[in-house]
Amino acid sequence: MPLIFITGGVRSGKSHFAEKMAIAHYYTESMQAQRLVYIASGIALDHEMEKRIQRHQADRQSQGIQWLTIEAPYKMADSLQGLRDGDVVLWDCVTTWLTNAFYEGFDKGKSCVEQPGCLEKKLSDLKIAVQSLLNKKITLIVVSNELFDEPPYLNEEVELYRQMLGNFHQWFVSMAAEAYEVNYSIVKKWK
Repeated sequence: MPLIFITGGVRSGKSHFAEKMAIAHYYTESMQAQRLVYIASGIALDHEMEKRIQRHQADRQSQGIQWLTIEAPYKMADSLQGLRDGDVVLWDCVTTWLTNAFYEGFDKGKSCVEQPGCLEKKLSDLKIAVQSLLNKKITLIVVSNELFDEPPYLNEEVELYRQMLGNFHQWFVSMAAEAYEVNYSIVKKWK
């Protein structure tokens, strides 16, 4: 399985680049490709996020290609386990999923970040699921946000998030066949 990791700032063009790459892989592998899969981690909790989700959906529909969309705001490992040989998969995005993981359970009184070992278990389960794909004939394109150009935050929770995300990015890049950074729609291939 080729794993391709793409990062960049908010509204940098990384999702558009990732979608074009997924479509190119789908057509290149058309003799073997079964499905073009979009795994979405976003939840429309406010008007701005609702607009962003709608924009991403409209972008995919305007391409005239049938995407299978899997909504996976929380159970990403389960979603990855349901993939099949020949799938070309775009997961957008890691930062949204990690935010969801941090605060899952908040509505029940205690978020994951407040429960010892909860986040570590979620990350471990996800890494195992990604590693299990290495033996399948799946192209996995993973999108994330770059949040490391700013100075450290005084808020411990925000710093924990950035540290976990940074470590997760390093892990993804170590597993990836290719790694890209997108800024202002300019693509830099790092690996």
